[in-house]
Amino acid sequence: MNYGLGAYKKTSVHTASKEQILLMLYQAAIKNCKKAMEAIEQRDIAKKGEYIGKLQDIVIELNNSLDFDIGGNISQELSSLYDFILFSSTQANIKIDREPLEGCLNVLTTLYEGWSEAIKQLKKETK
Repeated sequence: MNYGLGAYKKTSVHTASKEQILLMLYQAAIKNCKKAMEAIEQRDIAKKGEYIGKLQDIVIELNNSLDFDIGGNISQELSSLYDFILFSSTQANIKIDREPLEGCLNVLTTLYEGWSEAIKQLKKETK
């Protein structure tokens, strides 16, 4: 059964547009942030580290995908937000404290909602 789910996820990523992939990355980052917070509450140190690691991997990938030549100030601002998330999640990992992750979650949720709305508007304009 897991094979079918894995194959489905792989296919959905390969057939997704750049916009859909961006939203999928934010969704995964939000999910891992929430799971890290739960792991801290449950005192599951191994899981906390695993989920924070996944969160950071996604944020690093998002940061690496920024095009500063095209994005200009927006890319700079996004990079600063990603740096904040990386710093805060590292603090949460070291201190075993969920509070820094709450800030990460707020930023990620705001970015996800903003990108989601921007993509909807873009689709309306191109119709």
